[in-house]
Amino acid sequence: MGVQLGFVSTYPPTQCGLATFTASLYEAMTGPGLDAGVVVRLLDAELVHSATPPGAQLVMDDHPGIEASAQRLNRCDAVILQHEFGVYGGRDGEDVLRLLAQLRVPTIVVLHTVLANPAPHQRTVLEAVVAAADAVVTMTLAAHNRLDAGYAVDMSKVSIIAHGAPALRPPAARALRPRFSDGTPIVLTWGLLGPGKGIEWGIEAMALLSDVQPAPHYVIAGKTHPKVVAREGEAYREGLTVRMRGLGVATSVRFDAQYRDAAALTELVDSADVVLLPYDSTDQVTSGVLIEAVAAGKPVVATEFPHAVELLSGGAGIVVPHRDPVAIAAALHRILTRRDVAASMAAKAAATTAQVHWPAIAAQYRQLVGRVISEGIAA
Repeated sequence: MGVQLGFVSTYPPTQCGLATFTASLYEAMTGPGLDAGVVVRLLDAELVHSATPPGAQLVMDDHPGIEASAQRLNRCDAVILQHEFGVYGGRDGEDVLRLLAQLRVPTIVVLHTVLANPAPHQRTVLEAVVAAADAVVTMTLAAHNRLDAGYAVDMSKVSIIAHGAPALRPPAARALRPRFSDGTPIVLTWGLLGPGKGIEWGIEAMALLSDVQPAPHYVIAGKTHPKVVAREGEAYREGLTVRMRGLGVATSVRFDAQYRDAAALTELVDSADVVLLPYDSTDQVTSGVLIEAVAAGKPVVATEFPHAVELLSGGAGIVVPHRDPVAIAAALHRILTRRDVAASMAAKAAATTAQVHWPAIAAQYRQLVGRVISEGIAA
């Protein structure tokens, strides 16, 4: 029997970026000599009876469950734990510290968020998480540098391993083809919907593209985030619909709220001419949607959040100011009317992401797992 890994994260059928990331890493790391077979799945209480992968379930704020989960994970050779403030119980997710304190095996913590201006308690929690880990992963240089500059942590523990992306057909084989038979170009945004995604700025930008022929369509794909629905229903989506009608773009902007598996999502992304990420956040140091768009060879227009600035600097897309529909429209116009520009971006995207397909990322995690296990044995 090979090395057995434990994972701590949200996990499908939960629909969120963290769950998708962990499922992809789990699958990519399973192979000869390594059994990625135990997942402690983080759940809201109402999801307790849904399907789960082999392992256990940990309901937020369930302290006895934390102890039981730790006991199960301690039978593994090493643990990979995904960290976001919002997925653990307690103030600023501080219950993760209860779990980490009970782990007796080498533990790797993957940081999905590193805030530039955290509240004092958020800073305390993240510093304690890093202190409790044997190794820490950030997925971008921006996150690494932010952690180094803003937090009192041992940076010798910290490695950079990029967010993985599916291994798709080469961009040249997929081409920048339209989805509709009449040649209508497609602008695509996908992911869970909610305030802060900046969709309103994309809608306003579409109203400024009346001179582009054939007129582009803006497809907004994804369900509303479950926590947003629980808090405010579909108010955000309904407000966007009102905005579309007021701007006269209701026929060229459409919502596609179905949930897609990996194959169906690949087909959807393949159909797009350009991907738009108009996010409001200035803190986003990791974006799975961004890395998947670039890996798919799609030109990207994104607001200047840190991961976009870093990943698109080589020419795979255009970075624009936040909340600026005029700048978004100008960037879209350039890509949609200049096939040479779009083709150049696709080529640069392929070069940018050559090393971030999931098998390559899993190999880096395998090396890190081997290192923390050997260091633990030596200690």
